[in-house]
Amino acid sequence: MWFLYEIGIRVYGALIWLAGRWNVKARKRAEGGDQLSRNANRLKKNLAGHRVVWFHVASLGEFEQARPVMERWRKEHEEWKIVLTFFSPSGYEVRKDYALADEVLYLPMDTRKAARLFMNTIKPEVAIYVKYEIWANMLREGKRAGVKSYLISAYFRESQLFFKPYGSWYASLLRYFDEIFVQEKSSKALLESIGIEHVAVSGDTRYDRVTKIAQERKNLTVVVSFKGQSKMIVAGSSWGPDEDLLIPYAAKKGVKLLLAPHEIDEGHLETIERMVQREGMKSLRYTEADEAKVKDVDVLIINNFGMLSSVYYYADVAYVGGGFGVGIHNTLEAAVYGVPVVWGPNYLTFDEAKKLVAAGGGFSVDGKVTFEETMNGLLADGEAAGAAAGKFVAEHTGATDVIFEELRIK
Repeated sequence: MWFLYEIGIRVYGALIWLAGRWNVKARKRAEGGDQLSRNANRLKKNLAGHRVVWFHVASLGEFEQARPVMERWRKEHEEWKIVLTFFSPSGYEVRKDYALADEVLYLPMDTRKAARLFMNTIKPEVAIYVKYEIWANMLREGKRAGVKSYLISAYFRESQLFFKPYGSWYASLLRYFDEIFVQEKSSKALLESIGIEHVAVSGDTRYDRVTKIAQERKNLTVVVSFKGQSKMIVAGSSWGPDEDLLIPYAAKKGVKLLLAPHEIDEGHLETIERMVQREGMKSLRYTEADEAKVKDVDVLIINNFGMLSSVYYYADVAYVGGGFGVGIHNTLEAAVYGVPVVWGPNYLTFDEAKKLVAAGGGFSVDGKVTFEETMNGLLADGEAAGAAAGKFVAEHTGATDVIFEELRIK
């Protein structure tokens, strides 16, 4: 099976390289795969003589899960070097200058040769993988090099390959971890059903992360001026189908709409502006706004990164995009402020969203009718739902403490 895995990884890498001829993201991933070999001498020199902890994440979502543990590690182990790797270009390109990490890299393709080079170059003493990041050769070469490996904020479902009769080899990879920290008891029970006993229920570090973000939120006077005395919907990480609901509704009901699109390229921004204009409203991009200009604007468009987590504080109702596509984005960033959160129908693989619905702070809509009914109700009286959302987040913090206590390094 190792032989087949090696072939599969090499084919996967070749396909990414071919796709890179037409796709920018694939090209960045293919080029990033060679980053380690190009910089091996510099990395060895920079890390020599230091104890090294390596964090690996897929993209931005998993980065946010790793971040509380990285911050805690930096605080308690200042003498260590932190290496952070990403698989996805969308994560690497945004966080390649992350200040707490001494080195930020792409993860090389998981061939045996590349994994061995990685371990020989970085020489991590501790490896921390996040959620679903399970790379066979990295784990095996890490074990051979004496690396202590951990999986944090993991979430397992019965439909996954680990739990299928033909998934025994993949399940065996879980034995390379020294400890697996799962989000909830059901994941622990699933792992124990296939003989994986080194499991601890820690919860999800995202709750700790959004709580800290809320404590450090920015005071956005332009947003205060934009909202005025009106009701306001803050829509985060919106896509086209989300905007097709939000913009006509804002025009119909006369509420303020603060829109933070997932994609902020010029073409998408212009499409939004045309939609707003067709509905008889005025829009303004945040980078062109000031406290005076926004007072007469109906839709404020966030066309830069890094603001959304603070903007949710000012919402009467939050809407999180992606639910009419592959899946919703981060609902906890809004819920932490005690704001009711609405999203589209595709959320059932997101455990925190299902729990937020059960707690009374989250609401799924499947089209125009349910969207309008839900928004009407929450804008008229959303205090109880908002309180339920805030309480839900507060009750689920503490995962970082549990994880750090277990992997405490002497």
